Amino acid sequence: MNVYPFIEAEKQGQACVRRACVLLSVSRAAYYAWSAADPEKRRRADDELLQAIKDAHKASRGTYGAPRITRALRKQGRRVSRKRVARLMRQRGIVGRARRRRKRTTIADPAAAKAADLLQRNFTPAAHAIDTAWCSDISYVRTWEGWTYLATVIDLSSRRVVGLAMADHLRTSLVSEALAMAVAQRRPALGLIFHTDRGCQYTSHDFRELLARHGIVQSLSRPGQCWDNAVAESFFATLKEELIYRGSWPTRAAARRAIFEYVEVFYNRQRMHSALGYLSPVDYEARQRDLTEARAA
Repeated sequence: MNVYPFIEAEKQGQACVRRACVLLSVSRAAYYAWSAADPEKRRRADDELLQAIKDAHKASRGTYGAPRITRALRKQGRRVSRKRVARLMRQRGIVGRARRRRKRTTIADPAAAKAADLLQRNFTPAAHAIDTAWCSDISYVRTWEGWTYLATVIDLSSRRVVGLAMADHLRTSLVSEALAMAVAQRRPALGLIFHTDRGCQYTSHDFRELLARHGIVQSLSRPGQCWDNAVAESFFATLKEELIYRGSWPTRAAARRAIFEYVEVFYNRQRMHSALGYLSPVDYEARQRDLTEARAA
């Protein structure tokens, strides 16, 4: 196997070349001879790789940067370094989508009954079994008809969006519909933890009764601590950067269709998540089921 392209992509100076040659058991003289011998061959290799990068970028709907593009290419069996991918993307002006900061929409109710923060920012997928801990939040989308509001429910193990509701208001029924969808689709066991911020929709009497009817335990983040619900915040930042900010939305119906398609087709089933080892939520859940069955066998 020719390891010289790998050394070429990773080199940052003479010391790096020397160490790479030692680790890969190749001669520095041979590497430098290769480096000077056939620039046309390397150009053709770069052109081939660039086309693969463009294809992966297009498949990601123009959202992936160099880290995820590299992972996608490696899944195809290509031996490629992140630095080489980043260099080619930079040279051709291919960029991913970076998140922007978002403003909050929920309003805390200081008179509401209190609930403890049961998660304490422990959001790592391995810390929770699937459908034992969910989080939820509300965000907004500007359309030409006015604001549309979006409530989601996300499984903290697989990062899958399991509940989704949209409306032109911020009443409790919005978050109740998202939870109802999640419960109907997933049918979790009693004792599931439902984590949110302290917005008045989540601390209302009606919503607490809905949780109780389904045997769900409420967990609330601390006042003013947005990182206590970081997974939900992160999802909305990703949604807006990868979908909402890339177009205009003449109607609420158009925004709803686009959001639903993004979540169900791309985010849940195709998009690689770094927290999941660059698997999609659906693939992560399938792997977890396989592991569970293997342990039970």
